[in-house]
Order: sequence, then C-alpha cells, then structure tokens
Amino acid sequence: MYRTRTRRLVTSGALAGMLAIVALPPALATDRAEPNGITSVKRLDVPTPRPPRLPRNFDGTGKYIVRDLGITVPFTWAGRDGDSQMVAGGPRYPIWFTNLIYRNSLYTLTYKWPGLDTHECSRIPGFNLNTLNQKLSTSRFVGREILQRKPQRQVNHWRVGVVVPQLPPGNHLRFPVALGDVYVDQHDPTTFWQVLQFGVQNLYDPELDEWLTMNTFAHTPGTVTLPAQCPPPS
Repeated sequence: MYRTRTRRLVTSGALAGMLAIVALPPALATDRAEPNGITSVKRLDVPTPRPPRLPRNFDGTGKYIVRDLGITVPFTWAGRDGDSQMVAGGPRYPIWFTNLIYRNSLYTLTYKWPGLDTHECSRIPGFNLNTLNQKLSTSRFVGREILQRKPQRQVNHWRVGVVVPQLPPGNHLRFPVALGDVYVDQHDPTTFWQVLQFGVQNLYDPELDEWLTMNTFAHTPGTVTLPAQCPPPS
C-alpha cells in the first residue's frame, strides 16, 4: 500500500470482471449497493471485526493487475522484522516495480511502466510499519464477503482513504487523494487477500486504479532487499 506520484503506495486495476463477490444469507445481513453493481453486506448478529493490520513477518505470492492496460504480472509481498517489500512483474514483463518499507523509510523504484522513461528510486523518511498500521486502523468496515476464486476466500472488506483538506462535516471543498479497498481474512485481520488502490498514487495508470490479489499469504518471515539504486537510510 505504498505509492505516490513517483512512489507507489500499494496497494491495483479494475478487477470486477474477474472476482465476483457473493453476499451472505439475507436473514443475517443488510444489503448495500455499490457503484460497481456488486452488493456488499453487513451482518446484524455480530460486532464489527478488528481492522486490517499488516504483520511484522509474512510471505505471500499473487498477481498485480492493471485492468485498463490489460496487464497482469506476478506479484510478491514479504515482511521481515517490520520491514516489507512488494515486487510486481520483472525484467520480461511490461510492468516491473518494487515498493519497500525499510528501516523507517518508504522507498519506490519503478524499473518498467508503459510510457515511463524515468527510473529513479524515491525515498520518504519517517515512514514505517506503525505509520501504515495507524492509517489502516482508521479503515471503515464495508461488510463480510466471499471472493469467488479457487479456493474461495471469506473476507472482511474495509475502505481506507486520505482526503484533503481535513475539515468538519458540511459544504466544504474536499479532494480524495487516495482510496483503498482492503480484503482481509475473516478470522485473521493480519492476512491480506486483496487490495484495490485508487487515487493520485496511481498516476502512471490512465484510470488511476490498480489491484493486487494474493494466492498465498503465510505468517513466516520473507525476504526484504533494498535495491542498489536506492539510497540507504541515514
């Protein structure tokens, strides 16, 4: 979840045609229609679950999807001792980038992207796992859903966003800088199965949205490596 204009915060492409979300039995839920035509539901008989929280150690594989460009590439996401790294694509794919939270800094290095000629590594100091999880703790619960994949995943759907300026309710001009839909395991909010990110952090994509979907997500330490092109933390 980590890209800005030259720094990808996480986080995705329009995947509605690939992933159908099925509602729970109507006796246990209230319907809520979403703009994409998918119905999400909230159960009435259980309290709101705990919000998403990225663990200190994990190792997962999946796909990174930019639907409007028709591009899907392999994806890995790993964490070790609070540092974490995403890698999408590779040298033989049209998209290849890495995002890292590494020793209290946020790094992004984009090796390949359609129409992109610059390949600088950017660094934002003062960003760590706690920073990310503090933002995730403000997520709003959307509902309990089922991702229709093999195998099916029972998930809790959360929405997190950044809006500026921060003003009280009322008739104020606001700008949604970044929005994310996070799908975590219903039994474990530290297991991530899917993320959609939308906003200015996706400026490389014409439709401003990109998806990541996980096929595996194990709670064992993965590999995190700062690229040689990136400046080491001070």
